[in-house]
Amino acid sequence: MASTEEESAAEGEISAHHLVVPPGLTPPEFEDLKPAVAEFHNYQVNGGQCSSLLAQRIHAPPQDVWSIVRHFDKPQTYKHFIKSSAVREDFSMKVGELRDVSVISGLPAATSTERLDILDDERRVTGFSIVGGDHRLKNYRSVTSVHEVARRGDAISTVVLESYVVDVPEGNTEEDTRLFADTVVKLNLQKLASVAEAKAND
Repeated sequence: MASTEEESAAEGEISAHHLVVPPGLTPPEFEDLKPAVAEFHNYQVNGGQCSSLLAQRIHAPPQDVWSIVRHFDKPQTYKHFIKSSAVREDFSMKVGELRDVSVISGLPAATSTERLDILDDERRVTGFSIVGGDHRLKNYRSVTSVHEVARRGDAISTVVLESYVVDVPEGNTEEDTRLFADTVVKLNLQKLASVAEAKAND
């Protein structure tokens, strides 16, 4: 019979992203964002999975940032490692739609089929899960949310939060998996900042 500890590990635990300030945010800023983190960015993390939360400050209005992030059909606008993305002819921006992504060479992936899980224009939250393809990110789910933070002077500042949960591939450690996924997400968020700030300055 399994011990209580073994049963707990099998059932998993809820991530605690709302308890740790991600790099790039001040504690007061994160305090304001905690309700959103608790609602959208915590996951049931089972044994053999890892999860993380990252933040990116962007010097552009949140509506400009959201106009980029919400386009499930155009992830290559700010995601570094996507070569192309295709959707079906009668695609419409709604939960349940799929996109087929081709990944640039040099990564441990070739293609990815992804499903739109969340699209809330009012609260500026979106999320997707990987449901197929040739890659190592099994059971990957991600949520991205866009937030206006306290203004400094007349400048409008936006914070984007992105979190994920994913299986740890066989032969990899949890630390290696998190480092790889964190690096990809960080680079994407940095590019999002560049694209959104350029758009805001047009």
